[in-house]
Amino acid sequence: MMALGFVAGMWTASRRCVRDGLAPEKIADLGLWILPGAIIGARALYVVTFWREQFAGKPIGEIFSVWHGGVVYYGGFTGGALAAILYIRLKKLPLWKVADAVAPSIALGSAFGRLGCLLNGCCYGRACSLPWAISFPEGHETHPLGSPAVPVHPTEIYDALLNLGLYLGLAWLYRRKKFDGQVFGAYLVAYALCRSFVEIFRGDYPQYQHYLGGWATPAQMVSIGILACGLLLLALLPRPVLKQG
Repeated sequence: MMALGFVAGMWTASRRCVRDGLAPEKIADLGLWILPGAIIGARALYVVTFWREQFAGKPIGEIFSVWHGGVVYYGGFTGGALAAILYIRLKKLPLWKVADAVAPSIALGSAFGRLGCLLNGCCYGRACSLPWAISFPEGHETHPLGSPAVPVHPTEIYDALLNLGLYLGLAWLYRRKKFDGQVFGAYLVAYALCRSFVEIFRGDYPQYQHYLGGWATPAQMVSIGILACGLLLLALLPRPVLKQG
């Protein structure tokens, strides 16, 4: 699902970028830089976050076993962004035009990724009795001590639907943007709010990973910074000067 999300994201971005006079092949090449950066960043943050539960005392090779599952979105976003900035600087491309072209597709890729989380059984929600609650197969973490399945919030589906809606909204905004960087700034703000909302229903974090008196998850803490960055970009990025006629 991550691979499908990446392909769908880069394909839609390469088609969208023409509006800003960017060569589609440049965006396609950008994907070859983003992919390894995103994988390294996503895995690195996962290892740091869940070191105590899954990696302490185990062979060092387990850190690199991405095929066993275990990536964190914000780590992947950071790693991919750093790789993208390096590519953009080397190729002397306009940073904010590229960022705007790619931003909606990041949300689309995330929608696929969250469906992968559902299939993998990670990022699950808290126990609930709502009609749309889901139960995972026997042997999953939501079966403590071999007890019957515990119905939980389908947080992966919540996240996938919100990201799909975000993709459609940002694609609409891209065709109407007033300045370069507006779409990317809007993505940062909207994603941080959507992610923080879904985190309310998450049930997979150990107790020690709840902050600010127990109500904030690690992702919500990072979302505060992402939200602030998005608001600053929207406030500080230069607007085109209208000619007086």
